[in-house]
Amino acid sequence: MNHNLALSSRAGNSTLRTVSMAGHDTLRIVQLTPGAGKMYCGACLRDNALVSALRRMGHAVVMAPMYLPLTLDEDDQSAGTPIFFSGINVYLAQQSALFRKAPDWLRGLLAAPSLLQLASGAATNTRPAELGELTISMLRGEEGNQARELDDVIRWLRTEKPDVVCLSNSLLVGLARRIRAEVGAPVICSLQGEDYFLDCIPEPHRTTAWQVAAERGAEVDLFISPSKYYGKLMSDRLKVPPGRMKVVYNGINLAGYEATAPPVVKTGPPVLGYFARMCREKGLDQLIGAFVRLKKRNGLGDLKLRVGGSCGPTDQNLVDQLRETLDANKVLGDVEFCPNLSHAAKQDFLRSLTVFSVPAPHPEAFGLYLVEALAAGVPVVQPDHGGFSELVTGTGGGRLFPARDEEALTTALEVLLRAPEQARAMGEAGRAAGRRSRTGLSDPQLPVRYRERRDQELPRAFGRSRSQ
Repeated sequence: MNHNLALSSRAGNSTLRTVSMAGHDTLRIVQLTPGAGKMYCGACLRDNALVSALRRMGHAVVMAPMYLPLTLDEDDQSAGTPIFFSGINVYLAQQSALFRKAPDWLRGLLAAPSLLQLASGAATNTRPAELGELTISMLRGEEGNQARELDDVIRWLRTEKPDVVCLSNSLLVGLARRIRAEVGAPVICSLQGEDYFLDCIPEPHRTTAWQVAAERGAEVDLFISPSKYYGKLMSDRLKVPPGRMKVVYNGINLAGYEATAPPVVKTGPPVLGYFARMCREKGLDQLIGAFVRLKKRNGLGDLKLRVGGSCGPTDQNLVDQLRETLDANKVLGDVEFCPNLSHAAKQDFLRSLTVFSVPAPHPEAFGLYLVEALAAGVPVVQPDHGGFSELVTGTGGGRLFPARDEEALTTALEVLLRAPEQARAMGEAGRAAGRRSRTGLSDPQLPVRYRERRDQELPRAFGRSRSQ
């Protein structure tokens, strides 16, 4: 019998129920995604858009936030679902053996979304260097200090009866053992750039964290990497055998980008753009340096710079320093900072650009912001490392330059700024390539991978085939 799986809500908790719809092999999926509180988070945006797309494809998906509420630029797909592993409870359980025995009513009180939203301001100030012991504890799952939080997740999952449970990133692999054993569902884990976070943890916790992640990663049925580069890197570091690592490129919701077809011929001064978290880790300081250089070159004196993206309290100091640099070079009036834009405003921002660059010095797993720029028909200039190389080469949507070389970045930007026809052609090539390949959200690969694991792992778990 064919089924469609729809969502219903009862007593504030999203649940899965089955209704008939002929012709579709649908899945019941639970997506567990850490929230970032008041900060925009690329992984949160990606998971939220993915859940929305999977629902449109007829699958029944519940998205459950962890730690803190989600801050999103589209409709929240986790609405009505409780927040698990309350960030306050997780922290207190790590700090106090006494709190690990706290009554359930107190833990429930500290998991209230309104209280977590208040606490999320402090969370934006945390750095990987401060989270070594907590990270290891979370990776240890039921053996860690947050075991009672995991109990809550398992009880809830038993009522949801999912076909597949999806973890947003590999820092959650400590959940896999109990999910597989007690819920009976295969566990699929996305990879989102966790290597940088783990490598920023000081020793001796760094080595221990990687060891525990590899040990617990062995309990995951399938890892999904957003690029070949990152799949290879994490296969090596987590010791994942080839059969349990698949590559599915990330994608975005293309609604709203259709306005760029046919490509618009921009008038007025050229505009260089950046849209990512406003921090050194994304190379904002390098782009500012390149912009100052470009302004001094013949014919580029009218160049403008627009900087968009997430800007939290810890990022504001850098932004203030960069403003001082721009002012000292007498170009501050040609720069606009646009923090924390809405989804529609972000699309308008991207459409206003001539060339886009986020020159992150560290190799990244993918770079969702590049897909957004290309969807808007804007060519990109990126460091030749990590997932950037695959994306730019595969789409023909831009140019690459040697990473961490500000002069090379400046030159690559100058080439496109002085050749508007070439820049337009690259932008259109990138936009068209994305629509042809339908990567990520509009591609059926992810449900196929989920279904494969369901059909392979559930019979093993229950000792019978699904048709019996």
